[in-house]
Amino acid sequence: MSTLSILALAALFASPLIAAAAEPAAPSKLDPKIARAIQQILRETPLLDGHNDLPWQFRKRGGDLNAIDLRINNNQLRPAVATDIPRLRAGGIGAQFWSVYVASEEPGPQAVKAVLEQIDIVHQMIGRYPDTFELALTAADIRRIHHSGKIASLIGMEGGHSIDNSLSVLRMTYALGARYMTLTHTRNLDWADTASEAPKCHGLTPFGEQVVHEMNRLGMLVDLSHVSDETMRAALKVSKAPVIFSHSSARAVCNHVRNVPDDVLKLTAANGGVAMVCFMPGFTSEPERADLALRDNEEKRLKALHPNDDASVEAGLAEWRKSHPTPPRAKLTDVADHIDHIRKVAGVDHIGIGSDFDGFRGGIDGLEDVSCYPALLAELLRRGYTKEELKKIAGDNLLRVFSQAEKVAKDMR
Repeated sequence: MSTLSILALAALFASPLIAAAAEPAAPSKLDPKIARAIQQILRETPLLDGHNDLPWQFRKRGGDLNAIDLRINNNQLRPAVATDIPRLRAGGIGAQFWSVYVASEEPGPQAVKAVLEQIDIVHQMIGRYPDTFELALTAADIRRIHHSGKIASLIGMEGGHSIDNSLSVLRMTYALGARYMTLTHTRNLDWADTASEAPKCHGLTPFGEQVVHEMNRLGMLVDLSHVSDETMRAALKVSKAPVIFSHSSARAVCNHVRNVPDDVLKLTAANGGVAMVCFMPGFTSEPERADLALRDNEEKRLKALHPNDDASVEAGLAEWRKSHPTPPRAKLTDVADHIDHIRKVAGVDHIGIGSDFDGFRGGIDGLEDVSCYPALLAELLRRGYTKEELKKIAGDNLLRVFSQAEKVAKDMR
């Protein structure tokens, strides 16, 4: 289904709780009965996306909030963005974790400074569009803000390098609104291993266990996207609260190390946690994964040849692409396949959505931007998912995890 077709759902989403898109669209291809069912689901349950990198798009533009006007549809903006208010409204989003990502190459003190600047971008964004966004700090906040017709806005830290081995910094980021932290990004830490490098810690060091314990005590969700399999298992063993994978899919469907293996999906179910399915093409389909691996290798080679010369790297990649045809694009049905697999292995109570919009190149046919979530829900309805199951996947599962993390924190204090 095209993006224009999805935007047409905006008319059906017009209600005190789910605002309509700001522009006309082509007639919808969704059956009106299905569209009404989705509308009702998202009135009752906030559609909660676990990971969106819009703050990074502002940072790439110098941290200037004037660089992207979120009040208008920016689908023609270059560099491209997948997120703005008209498309969020068309997609029925009720709550969003905004990622405050900083590059894992940043040395410790610089990473702390950068993550504070990224948190500031989220606070500025909420302050600039108060009629649309409101900061959420608790599960109850998400429900309240959703019922007010606004989009509950949460902060997720992508990578433990952002705390520079300091529990004090961890506590201060929580005080500023961060409600999850991905333990690693793409480089190993002194206390935890990433999926992207050869293991150093083989899971968590004693300090890494302290980090997880302190996150439990605070009520900050432990996010295991990006970490190695050994770190996944170690964190699941240590954590007293349910964990999340904020943007990871099923490895049995697409064999990328960033996805979750079946044994860990079963451990996540036993822990009460949630795997939030990602829309990044290279994590979704095998042809896209293989192409991503080749491209990443070429990019590393070019960066070694042209350090600090992004233009030469991009030119080299463009030349490389001429002899490496792009694979067939991943499709919305591929994402639904990941959801099917996680339901089979872990159960429907342990599935969420974590798109990773604005954090990757390319896109998925039918899930091109934040207006497209209704098409995914419609596909799940077509596959026989019940309305109650869709509510769980859309947001209720993550809300349960968040509430349980809050209860664990209260008990530990």
